[in-house]
Amino acid sequence: MVNLSFGQTQNNQGLDKALMAQLDTIYKLDQLYRQQQSEILKKYGAQSEEFITNVLLEDKTDSLNLIEVEKIIEERGWPGVDVIGKQGNHTLFLVIQHSDLEAQLKYLPMMREAVKLGNIDRKDFALFEDRIAMKQGKRQIYGSQIFADYNTGEYYVWPIIEPEKVNERRAKVGFDETIEDYVMRAIGISWDLEKHKERTKLIESEKDGSTLKDRLKKPSY
Repeated sequence: MVNLSFGQTQNNQGLDKALMAQLDTIYKLDQLYRQQQSEILKKYGAQSEEFITNVLLEDKTDSLNLIEVEKIIEERGWPGVDVIGKQGNHTLFLVIQHSDLEAQLKYLPMMREAVKLGNIDRKDFALFEDRIAMKQGKRQIYGSQIFADYNTGEYYVWPIIEPEKVNERRAKVGFDETIEDYVMRAIGISWDLEKHKERTKLIESEKDGSTLKDRLKKPSY
């Protein structure tokens, strides 16, 4: 899962405590089933009733969270850290990150502006860009999107643009970890550039799109 670390050092004046509390609840719901998913997958497998139930509950929760967040944005725009703190902003980001492509593209311009204003972390936005690219069937930029094969349960990194240069791009947006360190921490395997290239060829050669469509059902990170 995405490694989250929050700290709020900003002045408390002007903070909307009620909205922050609402977003805190949304955040906990957003993470609830995701925190269980990896263990369920390893224990029961991708085709198990337990895993499928987890994914369905996660999808339902994401939809309900999006309704709440869209209402907040419609009424308040994208509140800054001076209104809802860093964690509140990160929660808004996560809900859009976990929404469908239509909602992601809808809020993309607003989120770009939030990055410029310092309300969304550049690294978080990099994850968002990767997620959109992946959903559009394109190669990702920073290597953040990790999938679990629904048939084998094996984890792998979604295809990356020029994977030889991925660490240069990661460093430019502020990632502390190289792709090697990230993959080892996230899924406990060694990064293998040549294997990644081979898998990329396999994914991109699936002309009928049926298997690719299955792969795009649910990103793990």
